[in-house]
Amino acid sequence: MTGSEGVRCTLMRGGTSKGAYFLADDLPADPGARDGLLLRIMGSPDPSQIDGLGGAHPLTSKVAVVSCSADPDADVDYLFLQVAVDTPEVTDRQNCGNILAGVGPFAVERGLVAAGDEETSVRVRMRNTGELAVATFPTPGGRVDPTGNAEISGVPGTAAAVVLEFPQGAGPLLPTGNVRDTVAGTEVTCVDNGMPVVLIPAAALGVTGYEKPGDLEEDAALADRLREIRLAAGRLMGLGDVAGTTVPKLTLLAPPADGGAVMTRTFVPVRCHTSIGVLGAASVAAGLRLPGGVGEPIAVLPHSGDRLRVEHPTGFLEVGVDVDPGSGTEPAVVRRTAVVRTARKIFDGTVFPRSAETAPIPAQRPGGPHDSAAR
Repeated sequence: MTGSEGVRCTLMRGGTSKGAYFLADDLPADPGARDGLLLRIMGSPDPSQIDGLGGAHPLTSKVAVVSCSADPDADVDYLFLQVAVDTPEVTDRQNCGNILAGVGPFAVERGLVAAGDEETSVRVRMRNTGELAVATFPTPGGRVDPTGNAEISGVPGTAAAVVLEFPQGAGPLLPTGNVRDTVAGTEVTCVDNGMPVVLIPAAALGVTGYEKPGDLEEDAALADRLREIRLAAGRLMGLGDVAGTTVPKLTLLAPPADGGAVMTRTFVPVRCHTSIGVLGAASVAAGLRLPGGVGEPIAVLPHSGDRLRVEHPTGFLEVGVDVDPGSGTEPAVVRRTAVVRTARKIFDGTVFPRSAETAPIPAQRPGGPHDSAAR
């Protein structure tokens, strides 16, 4: 494809992320050709992404590829692709729950799913891991209406609520089989409730957990410790060599500062998230519910109900999570997870990528969408 040929694209804000949404049929079927095109569309590799749609940050350099699903339990398939900002890399090694918030409305507006008269529920198969989610959102009169009163931290104003529900996952909640592990000399809890996450007490790394993200990123000694922990935890969690991936995420835990359950700082993989991802928060919330986990002496859990408020640098994210801690030979499992997000279409039209002749070749991805390492 040359720079003069355009591709239909919908740019959406999903939760606290922003990304380009495509129908699978509008992109090359070959993964290598597809990834090369997406790099040119997003403007990577370039720290400013000045020549593409990307916003010069991992949270605004994301892609959703959506198609009708052959799975009888799903309406659509959703493949999430993280497009690196300053390197020519595209990876499918993780899900994204924020971008997921826009998949249902996108599927209705593109005609993949018929809208209900008042609200619509879209069953989504997340191709990165094979797991399922259900997105429910208002469709008064059979049309997507993004306006509403739901407010989420990190997004100005209000919008219609998109309720995301996740059934019990197929993989283990505790990938190592332990509620606590010692990794690189630090006690952690490794948990996966839709996103592999390593929970670490902030004090164990010599920080408070209340620092600004930029200040944490500038701490070279902290970065070295986080890198050491992540590499070791990745192997322990069955993810293999994670040096070139963004999972597992690392989340530092501190006592809550504003009435929530816990304060967090999350690294992706060494950049500190200005908020927290949906699936990352779901894993944090599940980890806090596990007796004996590293979060037990830190978190302030509500007396009743399953909803936890996970605090982050720009606010909070509420997660409803029903955890069965298991007993004896029975492993801990999460029966149900639900979060509220919002989404809004920013534009729908034709995007013109830069010429292929001027773009670098994308790096080889470390496995396809169904690679077991994605878990």
